[in-house]
Amino acid sequence: MSTIRSGVVTLLHTACGAGILAIPYAFRPFGLVPALFMLSFCGMCSMMGLLLQARIAKYGPLKKVSFFTLAQVVNPALSVVFDAAIAIKCFGVGVSYMIVVGDLMPKIWANLTSSSVLHSRGFNITIIMAFVVGPLCFMRSLNSLRYASMIAIGSVAYLCILVIVHFVHVTPELEELKGEVALWLPRNEPTPLTTLPIFVFAYTCHHNMFSVINEQKNSNFTHVKFIAVFAIVVAFFLYITIGTAGYLTFGDNITGNIIALYPNTLSTTIGRIAIVLLVMLAFPLQCHPARESINNMVKYYQERTSPSQGNYEMTAVDQHTSVEETTHDTSSLSPLPTEEKEQMDNKRFLLITTIILVFSYLLAISVSSLARVLAIVGATGSTTISFILPGFFGWRLIGTEYDTSTGGLKSTTKLFKYLGLVMAFWGVIVMITSLIASIFFGASH
Repeated sequence: MSTIRSGVVTLLHTACGAGILAIPYAFRPFGLVPALFMLSFCGMCSMMGLLLQARIAKYGPLKKVSFFTLAQVVNPALSVVFDAAIAIKCFGVGVSYMIVVGDLMPKIWANLTSSSVLHSRGFNITIIMAFVVGPLCFMRSLNSLRYASMIAIGSVAYLCILVIVHFVHVTPELEELKGEVALWLPRNEPTPLTTLPIFVFAYTCHHNMFSVINEQKNSNFTHVKFIAVFAIVVAFFLYITIGTAGYLTFGDNITGNIIALYPNTLSTTIGRIAIVLLVMLAFPLQCHPARESINNMVKYYQERTSPSQGNYEMTAVDQHTSVEETTHDTSSLSPLPTEEKEQMDNKRFLLITTIILVFSYLLAISVSSLARVLAIVGATGSTTISFILPGFFGWRLIGTEYDTSTGGLKSTTKLFKYLGLVMAFWGVIVMITSLIASIFFGASH
């Protein structure tokens, strides 16, 4: 079973991927003060999404809750759409991680050896996929990745220190690179919509929240809410530190990859190694929900074609209970059939994982940049997973265990229910604006 600490580390590792390198760049069209406000606001919205997930987890099967199983309560037909969005988003982000590996590893080897083989982008992606990413992706439990996640968080901490040191100790070379710093909205910059998707994308870890909850010994809201709060608060302070220090160091000359701007020194090389560690250890955290979503879609179509095997449909009436909200026991909910409660069988597990790895590898070595594609995937996938899905299910499920004919809902229950509605609408707005930014203004992650 997982602990609160391992759950926080898992979510933090999921959120703090390669996108952390672009946080200082996201400040550029906003200016310092508006960027800090937007970073805080997006963090608060993401925390609300995670808290809604913690709140609605009790409406799914014990230890097997997911967006898929919750969709069986609301509308089973929607489950395939939701899982497809999660699978596409996670697959795209995972591919971007391997592209980062292919871009940085040759630069790292360039300081150590003149071997042309080690300078090959394709060779480095192949080795990392075969001997690091692949074995980690074949682990079934997110909790088994806790040590890898701790190493990755250490990499983020090193990057944070590197950015702070270069901010405090400005070398003549860095001084020449510094541009103009704007406290408020700069005049000669494009619309802030160009980097809005970066702020939204930065906190996205919601696709692993239910997996974290399922692995907790105590999955009650009063327990798992701390995982959401701690993860977002730590991520917020990391982003504030790296974003502020990085933007103040380079001003409007900042680029999408801050570590590429620093001099080619030993500390910078170590920083690049840390980023490679971060992204290659984060890949399994994208593979895990993608694999589960693909498995859910396969199961759904199997059930549609073979109704005699049972079905996954559950109704809110089946889950009705009169116990008090603060002492709600998730074990009282009607479980799914035995087949759903069991883990994915080994054959399917190996097959789906292999397919994800092979296609990720082929795409990563074939394409040098997926920035614009990932901007669109992030604009749709991140907002769907972070805001729309938690909000939609919160609005539809919270309070359904109470008999409203005998009295109204408790104020806390009402608050979360209507918060879900607001979050869903906010997600749609963010999706539209992020897509506009990605398509018409060239935004990228």
